[in-house]
Amino acid sequence: MPDYPKLPLTALVAVKNEEANILRCLKALTPALQVVVIDSHSEDGTVNLARGAGATVTQFNYRGGHPKKRQWALDNLEISTPWVLLIDADEVVPAQLWQEIEKVTISREPCDAYYIIKGFHFMGRRFRFGGFSHSAILLFRTGRGCFERLEEVQTKHDMEVHERIIVTGTVGKLKTPLIHEDFKGLTAYIERHNQYSSWEAAVRYRYLCTQRYGAATIQPRLVGNSQERRRFLKTIAMRLPFEPLLWFVYHYFLRLGFLEGRRGLIASNIRANYISQVRAKIYELSLRNEQSSPCK
Repeated sequence: MPDYPKLPLTALVAVKNEEANILRCLKALTPALQVVVIDSHSEDGTVNLARGAGATVTQFNYRGGHPKKRQWALDNLEISTPWVLLIDADEVVPAQLWQEIEKVTISREPCDAYYIIKGFHFMGRRFRFGGFSHSAILLFRTGRGCFERLEEVQTKHDMEVHERIIVTGTVGKLKTPLIHEDFKGLTAYIERHNQYSSWEAAVRYRYLCTQRYGAATIQPRLVGNSQERRRFLKTIAMRLPFEPLLWFVYHYFLRLGFLEGRRGLIASNIRANYISQVRAKIYELSLRNEQSSPCK
């Protein structure tokens, strides 16, 4: 990592049991003026490694409902910098992306927030095909962004899973992707997505019952920004009986995932299986609640 002047931003890193990833992430955050790790009482060496790397560590005690971890940090931490960067422990900011961020943060007329691509790496390889990378608003002016509040059946997840940032103001886009690569192995990857599928099933079940995601959410719109279009397409896909197959075809054939070889096949199958789990858990929720209020 080349030497950079400290940039006027705070990097927020949400973690739990991330000793396999945390040092790689933090070493790439040296240009940030402040780095704060928000931990959920990790049981491994995450906290010691983070403090040893010079990061500030704060603990989050989840009591259910909202706010969850990252929104809690935005609401409660003293962020003195004009910019905030949201990063996961399995993500690395490459030098070229820092160059873009530097231009933004010193610009006289920047946007209020920026999309950054989460560049998908899987089983030791950067994926150029398959459509697994996606953009999210990760860089924004302090106070201009907050997480949407999706209504859900009660879950135990203390951190935002697929919730998106809602921005007050203008939104731009940076070109260089993050390096999104988890070093905890395939078993941990699949187990984590099993947990995510429980959360997504709860959110989908609520939506199918009420036709709404929540009061303060990104609404599904065919003609809208990328987040609104993505949500619109998901609301269509979730009603199709062959949705798992649809996602496999999308990633493996339409987005040329087969060009990634066996890794592309595995990743596409995992995606299809994830959706199958979501739909199975929605059915379980409907059976559990069929004798009471349909969305209780």
